[in-house]
Amino acid sequence: MGKQARERILPDTHAKAIGTMIRTSPRKLNLVAQSIRGQKVDAALNALTFSPKRVAKVVKKVLQSAIANAENNHDLDVDDLVVSEASVGKNLVMKRFHARARGRGAAIEKPFSQITIVVQEKREEAEEKKSKSKGKGKGKTAAKKPAPKKAATQPAQETA
Repeated sequence: MGKQARERILPDTHAKAIGTMIRTSPRKLNLVAQSIRGQKVDAALNALTFSPKRVAKVVKKVLQSAIANAENNHDLDVDDLVVSEASVGKNLVMKRFHARARGRGAAIEKPFSQITIVVQEKREEAEEKKSKSKGKGKGKTAAKKPAPKKAATQPAQETA
């Protein structure tokens, strides 16, 4: 007798995970998110593991959560997963102040942000078929040689 379950917004081949209250600015978090967008999940995990950015560890945890959601909740194949979206948003901003000379104060903002990672199952066979079908009608043709340039002939000058 409880609430009815909400309908699923994402397609059946997608799974997502959200990381909230990440203690960094959205601008810095977006640099890490850009590095994994569109990559296969294995490559994205490797990129995050060896990234020098501090926030890469948090993004890696969120990505691993999205992979686990795909595998356990939606029965998707982990080997075919690709990071289809990695969107970053603002969250809470803690406001502090720094005491300055003559009784003044300077504002300090400590921003938080959130990240949403959506993984999608893409079959490799489908991609291979698409690439093969694109190449069938377009065979390599021999490059045409440009026509030889005709030398500009100047009229003979007469000497008197």
